[in-house]
Amino acid sequence: MNVSRATSLRLAVLGPVRAWRAERELALGSPQQRAVLAALLLRRGRPATIGELVDAIWGEDPPTGAVTVLRTYVSRLRKVLEPGREAGEAPHVIVSAADGYLVRVPEDALDLSVFERRVAEAKKLRTGGDLAAAGELLYAAMELWEGKPLAGLPGPLAEAERYRLDEQRLHALEARLDVDLELRRHEDVAAELTSLTAEHPLRERLCELLMLALYRSGRQAEALAAYRRLRETLVAELGVEPGPALLDLHARILSADPSLRAPTPPEPTTPRDAGPPAPAAAARPAQLPADLPVFTGRDTELAQSHALLPAEGRRPTAVVISAIGGMAGVGKTTLAVHWAHEIAHRFPDGQLYVNLRGFDPTGSAMPPDEAVHTFLDALGVPPGQMPGRPDARAALYRSLLADRRVLLLLDNARDTEQVRPLLPTGPGCLAIVTSRNQLTGLIANDGAHPLTLAPLPLAEARDFLARRIGAERLAAEPEAADEIIARCARLPLALAIVAARAATHPSFPLHAVADELRDSHGSLDAFTGGDISTDVRAVFSWSHHALSAPAARLFQLLAAHPGPDISAPAAAALAGLALRETRGLLGELTHAHLLTEHFPGRYAFHDLLRIYAAERARCEEAAADRDQAVERVLTWYLHTADAASGFITPKRPRVPLVPLPPDCRPLEFTTYDEALGWCTAERANLVAAITHAATHGQSGIAWRQTAALWGFFYLRSHTNDWISTNRTSLSAARSAHDRLGEAECLTSLANALANAGSFDEAIDHYGQALPVWQELGDEQGVARITGNLGDVCLRAGRIEEAIGHLRRSLETDRALGYGWGEGICLNNLGDAYLRLGRLDEAQEYLEQALVVQRATDNRWVEGISLDFLGTVHHRLGRHDDAVEHYHRALEAHREVGNRWAEAHTISHLADAWLAVGELEAARSGWGQALELLEEFNHPDAEEIRDKLRGLDDGLDDGLDDAGMQRTAE
Repeated sequence: MNVSRATSLRLAVLGPVRAWRAERELALGSPQQRAVLAALLLRRGRPATIGELVDAIWGEDPPTGAVTVLRTYVSRLRKVLEPGREAGEAPHVIVSAADGYLVRVPEDALDLSVFERRVAEAKKLRTGGDLAAAGELLYAAMELWEGKPLAGLPGPLAEAERYRLDEQRLHALEARLDVDLELRRHEDVAAELTSLTAEHPLRERLCELLMLALYRSGRQAEALAAYRRLRETLVAELGVEPGPALLDLHARILSADPSLRAPTPPEPTTPRDAGPPAPAAAARPAQLPADLPVFTGRDTELAQSHALLPAEGRRPTAVVISAIGGMAGVGKTTLAVHWAHEIAHRFPDGQLYVNLRGFDPTGSAMPPDEAVHTFLDALGVPPGQMPGRPDARAALYRSLLADRRVLLLLDNARDTEQVRPLLPTGPGCLAIVTSRNQLTGLIANDGAHPLTLAPLPLAEARDFLARRIGAERLAAEPEAADEIIARCARLPLALAIVAARAATHPSFPLHAVADELRDSHGSLDAFTGGDISTDVRAVFSWSHHALSAPAARLFQLLAAHPGPDISAPAAAALAGLALRETRGLLGELTHAHLLTEHFPGRYAFHDLLRIYAAERARCEEAAADRDQAVERVLTWYLHTADAASGFITPKRPRVPLVPLPPDCRPLEFTTYDEALGWCTAERANLVAAITHAATHGQSGIAWRQTAALWGFFYLRSHTNDWISTNRTSLSAARSAHDRLGEAECLTSLANALANAGSFDEAIDHYGQALPVWQELGDEQGVARITGNLGDVCLRAGRIEEAIGHLRRSLETDRALGYGWGEGICLNNLGDAYLRLGRLDEAQEYLEQALVVQRATDNRWVEGISLDFLGTVHHRLGRHDDAVEHYHRALEAHREVGNRWAEAHTISHLADAWLAVGELEAARSGWGQALELLEEFNHPDAEEIRDKLRGLDDGLDDGLDDAGMQRTAE
């Protein structure tokens, strides 16, 4: 980063979004453009994808061309924030990252960071007894606020963040007022709090401080009057009583408790063990699920959990592991998430979350390596730099956490073996583990602190219901309420389901709800012990029976879906329904709390509900109908993936598909970005669908879908998925004696291995594929293998051997009239001779390649051939011809969306400009190429940076021609 340039920036979000360079305020443009900057600043150095930014600015109804508009906003912001950046110089503030952007500025450049640091330092000073210094810091922190945060910004993100930032401001203000009270500034605090409590009439903490300030000012009656006002407001508006802290303070004021007198400020001290805060991580994940707004109770358990951590301001000396156990439905995850949100501020490097699916009814518990892979993604490891071996990924994961302070929530674990590989080694980390098992091995061998949850105490169970259905309704039928609590055995999951039904039907008397439970033949009584999987069924049954018949059927069929979540169009395919009808049914299920919409348009089950749905499906749906539903959605994924591949790898020959059922409507795409975005969002489901098809007798769907995803896996560097899905599909094809599927999988697997640099293994798999193609009598397949052997030998630097394979493949392609393969072979032969420096022969092959590629409309490889020809002319000193061919190559690359190749060609064009002394044109070209390569974290980006750094020293080494992207068939 250009330090002087970055440190001269100041940015503000605690009010209108503003920016200054030195003392000059910068013009940040339209509200939407400022909203883009705010969205990036609030990520605090973590990348935001294009999709996330579009959602942040426009929500669910983005304008046509939103992505283009967004990129324009980013470009304009870069010019405003870095006016001195030279042409071709990489941006230092708003940096491209994967398929989005991130902001890099020093922490003290953003007012929010300064505010949070001052508040945190004040907390440490207060803990050490230095009240005066703590108060000064808190006053300084509050001075940073300039009104409503993010004032004037549009979009859902700004709205949500305004609420969050307002809460931070109020918490800091309460801390400052509390310190003032300890410094005996009672009269001043009382005056200020009188205004604040009028502004926030439901905020109990402000009322508590006001009462204390008034009492210490000798105004006991006014303190008690403030309590009465708050209580009346809470009862009238929310139907709840004040919390325990206010009740306790009220009682102590009534009794004139001597402990309420103002304390004498202690002498400032410094905690001996306090150390400097850990540096912020480059990528700061924030993966915790949302906290439950109506969370109640569990005070004892929360106190035990907080006691596991050192005092605020003191650094931990060992990893802390909390193992939260108990029966299903007792609230393990709810408590873990709530506690995690309470302490998240103590882990500045972020929070990681994963549902390990330890008790998934389909038996698909998450392997530890999959969880590690997910965490590495969250910690910012680009796909192209992800280690290939599981042990290497685990080692990288441990290394990334070694010196960081990260909170991990490992939810729904099956056993110790599933959890242990995910435990961090750094002393600043905390792992919270939830499981239905006791995880004795984790407790005995890893020092985990067990916390076993029991059903709620009676008083907390009553509070639980009151928060959900209203205290007045509960008070009107106390006996019915107690019967509901008893029949639910005070189990939070059961209580939540009953409360949801009662709240959805406010006209139902509680005794009718109690009668319904009583009429369930006593099955809720079993909640007092035993296996919850056989008890919760009755609790779910009435909710299921209340559904409309179409919604109940969809609920049952969703349990058969193989992936971790499902989109509305996929659910429509599964059920064989129209999309509009399916969306309505999904809404009915989410309103009944039988399905969770965890992201707009994406739905997931809780594991117990999936069990129940699967059981109901087995009872009410014929096996043939269930199998047909799964086949429909697998076929839907196949055909939609194939439609996406038409944009991602246009004109590439595709395998023949299995026919579509009549009631299955795959998605259609209109742009490259749409197709790529769908594959990215559905990646986990697509991989799961391939695995399910391969293991359930649908090998034809498995290998065809794997083939359809070739371009996506390739362009996005998901090499591990590319290899694993091919291995899975290959095994299934062999088991089914599907020789065509076997040949396709062997060929595609070899392509993936070659792309991963495993050249010897790739050659071995090509060797296995060759006799299968020969057995099938497919001469075109044989030619593909021969040509691909030439390609992998070319990559491995075995040029003469590559030429031999390519010439044999070329002869066969020409004899068969297979123009697609012929064009690729000619291109690769041109590349081979270019590498050997035999430029005349290279030019001859490449010009022949262009003729064939144009005849077969193979624009993908045509762009590559044009680039190679540009390099031939460049080396022959024909500058104008080189530039012309590079420009034509760029047209082809952009037409098919091949952005990697576009970057390489722009770099080669810059080489040509440098050769004729056009330094600024070269600098500009390399800058454009670098920006493209940074989008994918491509390793060649560093070579471009070297060129830009060495430009003034006369460095003119171009990228090796092997850097140009090629494709095997």
